[in-house]
Amino acid sequence: MARAAVSGRLETGLAWLPARLASYRQETAAARTLVLLVPGWPPHLPGQHADVRLTAEDGYSTERSYSLAGPADGEMIELTVQRVADGEVSPYLTEDFQPGDQVEVRGPVGGWFVWRQQDPGPVLLVAGGSGLVPLMAMIRTRRAVGSAAPFRLICSVRTPADLFYAAELQREAQASDGVQVSYLYTRTAPPGSSRPPGRISDADIEHGGWPAGQRPACFVCGPTGFVEAVADALVRLGHETGRIKTERFGPTGA
Repeated sequence: MARAAVSGRLETGLAWLPARLASYRQETAAARTLVLLVPGWPPHLPGQHADVRLTAEDGYSTERSYSLAGPADGEMIELTVQRVADGEVSPYLTEDFQPGDQVEVRGPVGGWFVWRQQDPGPVLLVAGGSGLVPLMAMIRTRRAVGSAAPFRLICSVRTPADLFYAAELQREAQASDGVQVSYLYTRTAPPGSSRPPGRISDADIEHGGWPAGQRPACFVCGPTGFVEAVADALVRLGHETGRIKTERFGPTGA
């Protein structure tokens, strides 16, 4: 999946920079995290994203936008890309792109759907599928900067095999200063799960989130239908609309 146009998109004056693949990690059967070296890359905030451009030998070029998956780290950035079977860009990035190969990137893009470490929290993160990527950047930044802001994550995926960053999230949930994590499965739940498969509900958000009275900053990311359902549920549960930020994505031939 690639991003659709989002509120707060900032592109003016951004230049395309050469990026070399340093390494990659396989997240699921259909998704990779790409670790890119980008000389001249400026500092970014968790929740921002980067545009990626591929150019063929005949001069044809195409671009897609992908969320930054990690905190600012000098000239290194991480993007987690999920393959779309009939896509134009993601099959190359998840199957053929090898260490040493180059693409072009532009960013960081976006200034609204971001978490700033000066905010003491609490924070509620709600992810649908690969919408976890920018929220994971917030979780990783929290740990990198030593923030004490209390985080809770509700993560909805089709099956356990579709979950990104599974081992890292488990470590976070087990740490004394870690993030409280709740998992929801829409197609197939793991053995022993007390919740049957199904779409996210008001009860799921109430159970895994924060009471509205604590005024958490809410970040919701995922497919359009998921995002709209969660945002509506948060409002029904009494959360302030001004404290709810959403980011949605959709199939674009990525």
